[in-house]
Amino acid sequence: MSEANPPSNDGQRFDRLPETAADREVPGRPTREEVLAWWDERFGVDRSILEPYTFLEKGAGKVWIYRGEATDPCRIEALGMTFLRTRQEHWKPTTRAVSRFGRHASRNVIELEPAEAARFVAGEDQPIDRWDGDWGYLIAAHELAGGREPIGVGLYLHGELRSRVPKGSRTDVGQLDRAE
Repeated sequence: MSEANPPSNDGQRFDRLPETAADREVPGRPTREEVLAWWDERFGVDRSILEPYTFLEKGAGKVWIYRGEATDPCRIEALGMTFLRTRQEHWKPTTRAVSRFGRHASRNVIELEPAEAARFVAGEDQPIDRWDGDWGYLIAAHELAGGREPIGVGLYLHGELRSRVPKGSRTDVGQLDRAE
């Protein structure tokens, strides 16, 4: 390919993320190293948790994760699960990724009380002024069965937690802690 016509994304094809920036051929495509570093820096998810997985991009900035090897590139509809959106101002983890890997997070996790958690999974935004961590995308969690479980992705700005639970995944659970 010529410099004037660099490779680009094909929205119908999965392409493996390059290992490092030096390996990048498609401008703007995230690298495996950047993805691992982001999950470590943003959420404290140790790189060893994500090491066994392959990262692929389909379309502009839609990163998928797959445990195993796949032909590169491959033209199929889906492979693994959507994991991260990268071609926007701030990278955003998917709800599915947070559900799967959020329990390994040690940073930027906001623990919600039962009523707050119920509002969050219903897709409601709510004021929460006790958070003193970073603004931006957070992992929302709630205590279930004696442990902290991730329940979704929230966006925290100006004292408000905005639910990013997809419309199709929202639910009205009332109070999550029915024992009280």
